[in-house]
Amino acid sequence: MSTSISIKELKELDPSSYQIVDIRDAVEISHGAIPGALVMKTEEIETSDAIDRSKKTIICCSRGRFSVAAAEELQEKGWDAVSLEGGYIAWLMDVMSAPEEQDKAADVEKSLRKKFKKSIWSKFTKAINTYELVKPGDKIAVCISGGKDSMLLAKCFQELKRHRKISFDCVFLVMDPGYTEANRRQIERNAEILGIPLTIFETQIFDAVVDIDKNPCYLCARMRRGYLYSKAKECGCNKIALGHHYDDVIETILMGMLYGAQVQTMMPKLHSTNFEGMELIRPLYLVREQEIKDWRDDNGLEFLQCACRFTEDCANCDEDGVALSKRQEIKELIAGLSKVNPFVEGNIFKSVENVNLNTVIAYKKDGQMIHFLDNY
Repeated sequence: MSTSISIKELKELDPSSYQIVDIRDAVEISHGAIPGALVMKTEEIETSDAIDRSKKTIICCSRGRFSVAAAEELQEKGWDAVSLEGGYIAWLMDVMSAPEEQDKAADVEKSLRKKFKKSIWSKFTKAINTYELVKPGDKIAVCISGGKDSMLLAKCFQELKRHRKISFDCVFLVMDPGYTEANRRQIERNAEILGIPLTIFETQIFDAVVDIDKNPCYLCARMRRGYLYSKAKECGCNKIALGHHYDDVIETILMGMLYGAQVQTMMPKLHSTNFEGMELIRPLYLVREQEIKDWRDDNGLEFLQCACRFTEDCANCDEDGVALSKRQEIKELIAGLSKVNPFVEGNIFKSVENVNLNTVIAYKKDGQMIHFLDNY
């Protein structure tokens, strides 16, 4: 019996004759999954009541590497089980190669004005106004990684320009750090589907960090930020916009406390320390990640989680170079606390707005440490 099945062979099967079991972790699943797939750990498959033994079981991982061993083990125990060749990424690339409906961009834009007006659009504009992120005369480089957050950010900026309440300009900037041809093509195709005109420039960042043993993801993130600032300035921009959202903010607050022994937050905007006259803004600051996922799924959009070409397991880091295992721990911690107290997430967010300097032992201001005994 073959241990694997190709996407082409899968499409030829009667959908009622098989079940897909996705064994990826929660971080990867959150970025997208095959519709209808059962999600569980490899060791849970044999005892799961959700599994129908009368059907073929197709095991799916990220790229078809880890699912092979799982399928082979099940076959040895008498299961009709196979591994999906190329995994979720192969399925996603196949979906992306299919002809797209012509009015997709219009439907996506309409969803922001209608269905997601309260949960996304209103929160986007609230952040713009509350934190004074966009001012008349600005030229903003909207930085696009190809994921759900940055693509939504681009659509929100297009919508903001249509309203013409603020006179500003923007470019949609994509830095290619050394993507594979397939990943580059997917980013371009998603932009085409969504009606986003891209300005793409190339670097060799992946080549520069591939042999780095210690914190290559952190170094990659720092280098990418520098290249984005530089290119944005070259394009005449005075700001770069990134797609960090509300959940990123509260997770960063807790990560700083639990892993960094410090109280700090991800700021809605900040001045660049290396590029004079440049600012970084985060217009999705008040938008919840679940709402972004709902927007993505409701519009039938598919985005790659990570386009890193040399990392087999693409769930290692986020775009700031933070280990996703740590971020996932924090996500789960917050989710657990929220079950007990539904105000936990909001309280974490507000905690850095309500800091009382009279009740802290010490704090830093402009690089200088100030201790409570200094003025006791």
